Amino acid sequence: MKESSQAEPPHPAKDVLDHVGYRLKRAHAALRGAMDQALREHGLTVPQYACLEVLAARPGMSNADLARATFVTRQSMNVVLRGLQEDGLLARPDTVGHGRARPVTLTEAGWQRLHAAQASVYAIEARMVQAVPAERLAGLLEDLDRVAQALKD
Repeated sequence: MKESSQAEPPHPAKDVLDHVGYRLKRAHAALRGAMDQALREHGLTVPQYACLEVLAARPGMSNADLARATFVTRQSMNVVLRGLQEDGLLARPDTVGHGRARPVTLTEAGWQRLHAAQASVYAIEARMVQAVPAERLAGLLEDLDRVAQALKD
């Protein structure tokens, strides 16, 4: 006879659908779906939009830094950057004086596309924020940061 020992869940849960990880994934999937739909109208994907947002805040970042900041691999970021550059939304030099990193900046068309898309994305974030009681929002943000940090350690 085969013995089976089942691991105890880290908190009371009726089934997997009540686990924290599942609920985080469900929220992420809902956010991603809403953003995919909204950004399609602006001719952008979520990684492309994230790249534009990060570059607006931190111009001149390298491919590797952008990949880390937008949660994609360096190889995926190469594809994102190539597409944005072909669309005229960003610029990066063909060569650099030292090192291998080619700093990336938004073009005027990139700024315009970003600003147009921001209204749609910020409306999605507003819907999320409105779903959380105002007095709990700061705590939720802190909790999410702690969860992310706990998984990094």
